[in-house]
Amino acid sequence: MLTGIEEVDWASLGHAYGPADDVPELLRGLASADPAERETALDGMYGAVHHQGDVYDSTLACIPFLLELVADPAVQDRGCIVELLTSIGGIELDDEEELDELGADDEEFIPAANYAMAAAAIAAGADVFLGLVSDADPEVRLAAPCALASLHPEPARVLNLLRERLTVERDTEVRLALVAAVGRLALRHASLRTETVEWLGWLARAAQDPGLRLAALAQRARCAPGDIPDDVVPWVTGLLEEIRTSANRPAAPGTERAATPTLIGQVRELLEEHAAGRPAPWTEELLRTLHAALDDRVDDRIALIVAQLRSPDWGQRSDAIWMCGGLIRVWRGRYEEVVRLVGAQLRDPEPRLREAATSFLERLFELGAPAADALAARLAAGPGAAGPGAAGPVGSGRDGALLALARAGDTRAVPLLARALEEPEVRRELLYAMDGLGPSAAMLAPLLTRRLAEVELDERLYDRAAPLLHALAAVRGAQAVPEVLRVLRGAPANRRDWVREAALRTLAAFGPAAAEAVPDVRRLLAADSAAVATTAARALWAAEGDRGDVLPALEGWLRPGASGAEWCAAAQALGEIGPAAAAAAPALRPGLASRDLWVRVRSAAALWRVSGDASVALPVLLAAWEENRHARVDIAECLAEMGPAASAAQLVVLTELTRRRRHNAREDGSGSHDIHVDEKLLTLCRAALARMERGTF
Repeated sequence: MLTGIEEVDWASLGHAYGPADDVPELLRGLASADPAERETALDGMYGAVHHQGDVYDSTLACIPFLLELVADPAVQDRGCIVELLTSIGGIELDDEEELDELGADDEEFIPAANYAMAAAAIAAGADVFLGLVSDADPEVRLAAPCALASLHPEPARVLNLLRERLTVERDTEVRLALVAAVGRLALRHASLRTETVEWLGWLARAAQDPGLRLAALAQRARCAPGDIPDDVVPWVTGLLEEIRTSANRPAAPGTERAATPTLIGQVRELLEEHAAGRPAPWTEELLRTLHAALDDRVDDRIALIVAQLRSPDWGQRSDAIWMCGGLIRVWRGRYEEVVRLVGAQLRDPEPRLREAATSFLERLFELGAPAADALAARLAAGPGAAGPGAAGPVGSGRDGALLALARAGDTRAVPLLARALEEPEVRRELLYAMDGLGPSAAMLAPLLTRRLAEVELDERLYDRAAPLLHALAAVRGAQAVPEVLRVLRGAPANRRDWVREAALRTLAAFGPAAAEAVPDVRRLLAADSAAVATTAARALWAAEGDRGDVLPALEGWLRPGASGAEWCAAAQALGEIGPAAAAAAPALRPGLASRDLWVRVRSAAALWRVSGDASVALPVLLAAWEENRHARVDIAECLAEMGPAASAAQLVVLTELTRRRRHNAREDGSGSHDIHVDEKLLTLCRAALARMERGTF
């Protein structure tokens, strides 16, 4: 076992954390008879030797030993080692990163060379995976198909083997892995695609097992997304119902493992918890594959999700919620029925389903309105109302249902927020969710004022005070002026400018009611920080309406050599003052030619607001609209103000309103406010278009 491991000079090799002299111990740990030791060793391999997918010289040196371990039936958990090898050897270089295009001095050369050498080394020994498709260990059989499809140098041979194996394999999840590997081969090898797509189409109709038919349909859609049948929704819905009625007992529990303090162990436990009690947890991955293939067929995807949300199987309903989270984040559509059905899940006794529903609704903001009644009912319910493990009425303020209700702008959240503010700790997101609650939220001002008075003026002031200051601004709690001044005056050195800016924004929201703060605010007009000085100018203007000190202070930041952030802060403040700042128009004009897009946008918007001249500002705004999609909300707001003067932007606005993909959608993740920001863009575009057409605001 591991012949020759001592002959490798591991100390001269490296991994993510330095010399690789600990690697022999990790490799031996993979072959240990102790499950905890094996899991710890695997965690070490992923954490250091294959850290975040990287391939080091020590990773390359491990490959022969990993292949040896995989080939030995006496080694347990070989499926995990197969997955590790698949990950190491399965990295494919992008077109622009091909090794032969990189010079030896290029910083990408060594990583790219390592990936290529790893793929070649594992491909050379990939015949070991051929025999694993019939291994006695189902976990090995589960991992082998993907390894073959990803690493073996003879794809046609692998395709035949996978299809033959499907005729004798009896384990459901292994059969699904075989079908997924066939799909992967078709995607990687164009010469096999037509044959494979036809075979998958046949299997989707001919297989007796509905799960296998669903797997084949999903892979066929993945390989030929342009040829997905029109009746895919009723087809999939019917298959899911067959799966539900045939899988009438929970999945058998897996082998008990001792908990290990490793990331691998934590992930395993989370996956086991997620699948617990579900007769067919594997449908989730099949549906993810199908949704990815459907892509912009939003109506079909919504229809499929609605059907799942009406299923008697709570697991299918939970899957639907998570699928819809990815859908609504990227694509615009009519989600009212989906949101209403998700809200209905808050009454379900299954805690995982309620958790999924709450997490989904938290991110919807105004789109969560169809679930408002369900959210309010959930919050009003007593302990145990939704079954064992259900949360009781709001006490700590941490309940996501309250956050969802408040973000939806439903005033029923106000008394519940008042109760939350009586608790020792308040979830900070709740304080930032008070903007859309209207005049009814004014009752929260005394509670917010009291909490702000209790905040100590120490190094943690910003973290504790900023959310309260935001909330006080939202509810126009002007009675808090003395406490806001206390914070403004007592800001410690740590994040002092941040504290001052937050306090000044709150005073600006209070307007003339903050008159007693004017002397303090006026002194900060001369602050070294542009963010503080310009926010002080806005607060002073809101309190007094006197341009005497404000305009010179703001124009002082519109100077040659000013940073983009400084210029933008001053321009935005001038725009808020509006026509009363018309004298500042000449100072704003140089910003229209800046290399910084945001300087151009802020300058153009401010120039329009102070001068009412759209002829110069509009071309700059439209050019920026095309250059940076993230500027579109600010630009649309200005276009809505311009009305008929922005008629040249009508086609641009119409085009945005007809796009299905959200303007800020990203493939690599999302922010908690992304949906809200895109919906705001749509609202502003509609307002702009209406005013262009009617000539009224």
